[in-house]
Amino acid sequence: MRSQRNQIIPYRSDLKAKARELRKNSTLSEVLLWQEIKNKQLLGFQFHRQVPMLAYIVDFYCHELKLAIEVDGNSHEYKVGYDKNRQLALEQYGINFYVLKI
Repeated sequence: MRSQRNQIIPYRSDLKAKARELRKNSTLSEVLLWQEIKNKQLLGFQFHRQVPMLAYIVDFYCHELKLAIEVDGNSHEYKVGYDKNRQLALEQYGINFYVLKI
């Protein structure tokens, strides 16, 4: 049963507008994945796009599973340290990461 309340991860308020902008300008890979997981299509779990958490934004997040999915393309080749720090910081809140390398 899924009665556990969703834990709210704090985030910087300025990231809300940035997340909205990222949703409007998604990569093709993000759009294709979103088509498969939106509207509880993945085993009945609700995912959200471009979710602000702490000082970061994760591509997709499911509160019930505490699962963040990152779609990493060429732009992430130069952000290895940033990505590692983001993952470590959010894991402190019990968030699990799945990184999809494309």
